[in-house]
Amino acid sequence: MRFFAALLVFFFHSSLTDSPIPPNAPINPFADATIADGFSTAFSKAGYLGVSFFFVLSGFVLAWASKPGERVTAFLRRRLLKIFPNHVVVFAAAMILFAGAAVTSAADWLPNLLLIHTWFPQPTVNLSVNPPSWSLGSELLFYVLFPLLIIPIRKIRGNALWVWSALMVAGMVAIQLISTYLVPDTPKSTITPISGMQFWFGYLLPLGRVFEFALGILLARVVLAGLWPKRVGFGAALALTVLGYAAALAAPFQYGFVVATIIPVAALIGATASADVEGRATFLRSRPMVWLGEVSFGFYLVQGVTIFYLRSLLGTETYSVPVALLVIAGFFCASLLGGWLLFRFVEMPAMRRFGRSRRRTQQVPATVSEPYESPAPAVAAALAPAPAREPVPVATAGRTS
Repeated sequence: MRFFAALLVFFFHSSLTDSPIPPNAPINPFADATIADGFSTAFSKAGYLGVSFFFVLSGFVLAWASKPGERVTAFLRRRLLKIFPNHVVVFAAAMILFAGAAVTSAADWLPNLLLIHTWFPQPTVNLSVNPPSWSLGSELLFYVLFPLLIIPIRKIRGNALWVWSALMVAGMVAIQLISTYLVPDTPKSTITPISGMQFWFGYLLPLGRVFEFALGILLARVVLAGLWPKRVGFGAALALTVLGYAAALAAPFQYGFVVATIIPVAALIGATASADVEGRATFLRSRPMVWLGEVSFGFYLVQGVTIFYLRSLLGTETYSVPVALLVIAGFFCASLLGGWLLFRFVEMPAMRRFGRSRRRTQQVPATVSEPYESPAPAVAAALAPAPAREPVPVATAGRTS
């Protein structure tokens, strides 16, 4: 499922009317205005949906796969190895190919390298260098908070899990209400119909995304406790997701980020996990889907290079439908190849070299979690064929995600 979320981000980026990198030329390759507008409109909220899915799934998979007695330091080391090596490689490529000429101040590029850039409201910082890397700033916060969140959430039982889940959704609504009514609505953003401050506070700021991550942890507890309603199966959840996306397209801009689709996203993850718990096989366990899950992080992360940069090499020219489709197919193949290269030659070697503790000890210090009474350890694989990788999610620009 992670790859399909990354694919939504891919189509979102491919449909942008304004690239987030200089010279900010259109990405959308269609010459026919009607087709170009339809393509942009159809995928205008796809990136937001994909990133929200990533964040909820991140909490779910971490909660499900947490190990009893695991050291916090070991947990954080593995998580950082999942994102930083790939991030540094793509960061370097972006700086060499296109960002270095525009991002000359260390005050702009250093926060990006350290993945703290989304704590800054300035667009020159929070969307600098490789725009898709913005979501990694939220992931980094999630990893730090997980050892603190998992302990109290484990103590929540029964229907109280649903109550807390509803409170997380309410928190997401509150973020957008604050953004709409309390955050300054000027100056306007150059890439969204709202102000730059509203976009930063309501979408990019890591603190506001913690509600999705916590909801994912709660969902894992719901499924493990056998509380998922059987009538909400995969088909119903998928239909609900389609309706939620239609609502996001029609909703005021801020409410299309998360609010319109969060319940469908939660339903889709919960229904898929519940099916796995019950032993129902799904196509997500097939070998091709496992491979796509493995490369999905890299596939997402390289899109600043394989879409934004490659499109800039083509200039502002637009194309007939057949040629435009070939251009998009080229973006896709380049992104998939880049994702595989990162997985095969960056992520896996880093995990083999540094992912395991060098010393064993009988001491049990501060731990990430206590054991879950897991009825089906395969569920994480069904939801995220590469369970070790935590999402990352989506990039940004134009109508950024």
